[in-house]
Amino acid sequence: MKIDYSSRALEDLENLPSDIKKAFFKQIVFLAGNLKHPSLHAKKYDEADDIWQARINKGWRFYFNITGDTYFIRNIIRHPKK
Repeated sequence: MKIDYSSRALEDLENLPSDIKKAFFKQIVFLAGNLKHPSLHAKKYDEADDIWQARINKGWRFYFNITGDTYFIRNIIRHPKK
């Protein structure tokens, strides 16, 4: 699978702490290889808009859509419940 980024996700990436950025790219490698990788905890977040959520670590999440053979990363945020 391919990975693409929204302009918002690219902006989010620029502002991430370096340790979170490193963890994010580790998770992206897992995502590209296997959506069901256990450390991602990937799940459908919004059925109507086909938005998925995956874990970077306990306190950070990223949101994405799946279009054909591409994961389109929408944004990267602190976990809303943290």
